[in-house]
Amino acid sequence: MSSNPPLNQIEIAQIAARLDRPVVLVGLMGVGKSTVGRRLANMLGCGFFDADYEIEHAAQRSIPEIFGQHGEAYFRDGERRVIARLIEEEAGVIATGGGAFVDPETRSLILRRALAVWIDCDIDTLVERTSRRKTRPLLQTGDPKVILTELFKKREKFYAQAQVHVQSQDSAHSDTARAIIEAIDQWM
Repeated sequence: MSSNPPLNQIEIAQIAARLDRPVVLVGLMGVGKSTVGRRLANMLGCGFFDADYEIEHAAQRSIPEIFGQHGEAYFRDGERRVIARLIEEEAGVIATGGGAFVDPETRSLILRRALAVWIDCDIDTLVERTSRRKTRPLLQTGDPKVILTELFKKREKFYAQAQVHVQSQDSAHSDTARAIIEAIDQWM
């Protein structure tokens, strides 16, 4: 987090006015993409879209059902189409699933047409956060800490391609949202 004084509403509004593309939040499950994304969109005065919700709505099935019936490749294809639609509609803030940015086509689309923000977080905090929900298909197959550590090792090189990188702290989600706005301001 920044050591500068927090941005005021006028400064945030000026940053929001300069944004010429959607902000797409990427990172491992549990970093707070959806919760932080809602606060970020509220601060920026724009819409918020959760890609996982949009996928479930379009498919009329839950993500675990999609994974179970059709597999990850089928899910990623649908995910890519939904994210493309949201970017095309110039949605304000889009929270993606943890694996979305790993897909080369989805990553390329986001990097070309949106501003990717990697929300990063330490593994122990992720284990604690993800233990609150049993709807994460990738964590149902073993020890969540081992799985999250392996996912981080595999995905870090992809997440690192995001234009903006913010470390999520174990503090208020609004603090992370403010850190994102500050980082976006520095990026622009």
